[in-house]
Amino acid sequence: MRKKITCIVFAALIMPAMFSCSFFGKQKLYIYNWTYYTPDSIIEKFEKEFNARIIYDEFASNEDMFAKLKSSRSKRGSYDIVFPSKDFVPIMIRQNMLEKIDKSKIPNLKNIDPELLKRANYDPDMQYSVPYFYGAAGIVVNTARVSDYQKSWSIFSRSDLRGRMTMLDDMREVFGGALAYLGYSVNTTDPTRVSAATDIIKNLWKPNLVKFDAEAFAKGYANGDFWVVHAYPEAVYEEIINNSQLLKDTVFFIPREGGPSYIDSMCILKEARNIELAHKFIDFIHRPEIYAEFADTFGLPATVNIPARRLKKGHSLYMAEDLLMTELVEDLGADLDIYNDAWFNSIRVGE
Repeated sequence: MRKKITCIVFAALIMPAMFSCSFFGKQKLYIYNWTYYTPDSIIEKFEKEFNARIIYDEFASNEDMFAKLKSSRSKRGSYDIVFPSKDFVPIMIRQNMLEKIDKSKIPNLKNIDPELLKRANYDPDMQYSVPYFYGAAGIVVNTARVSDYQKSWSIFSRSDLRGRMTMLDDMREVFGGALAYLGYSVNTTDPTRVSAATDIIKNLWKPNLVKFDAEAFAKGYANGDFWVVHAYPEAVYEEIINNSQLLKDTVFFIPREGGPSYIDSMCILKEARNIELAHKFIDFIHRPEIYAEFADTFGLPATVNIPARRLKKGHSLYMAEDLLMTELVEDLGADLDIYNDAWFNSIRVGE
């Protein structure tokens, strides 16, 4: 009887653990990433090859991502990999939120453009972050609805397009556009220049917008509600890829005045549940054929991975050379409060 009871107790203890930790033998990888940023086809290939299951959550801005991670710090290992932009990586390093990268486990780091790493001055040796994509937001125009336009930030001043335009709900992207339009650095900490940009946004651009939107702008553009959107082009491309007429009528451009650009990176969070699998995912992404598939899926240039450039087959909405007119967004430290004050107490006040 004691043997039987012991077996029953043992089974009762081990079965839930087997069920929760290795059901069907699959490991779990928890990813927190931008919307429209890792193709389903790539996720499926990784899951199949590594007998894993990816749990994928999305965020619409760095601010949203950071706030959620800070609020859930008490929940051990909420995510394994996160994709912050250049200006947020150093913040997360300083706040001890990131695990060190074991580069011996990522042989495909050799494929990353060394010239890009020179720009990644926040972590040039990839101790805490591995570049995923170097790109820029810009402006998408439906030319069937707006046939006469200039490739300039000034398009948002057009009252004839009032109620048909959106800008990203992203403080640094919007301020970056206004500062570039005025001929200033997107990283200025001069209060006078930030004030001038605030005036442009608040009094010339905002009255013509439906809203500041970092989540539904692509769907709104695809269904015809919006004709001009400040956008990450991959998001719009994903929504209109099966609409041949709209695809034909759609133009994306980086404004002639320039604007902000970004490097998004893959980082492993402190207290990640599966650090080993996280390294495998980062290495998988930088296989040339996988990175080329990522770029082709979203109509992007292969800006980070050099061998992938030869394997790309599809159309790119813009070229890597177009980024030369842009400026990478930097971490401004305490000076960011100048922007926060203007954004929340002047531009977005009362919303």
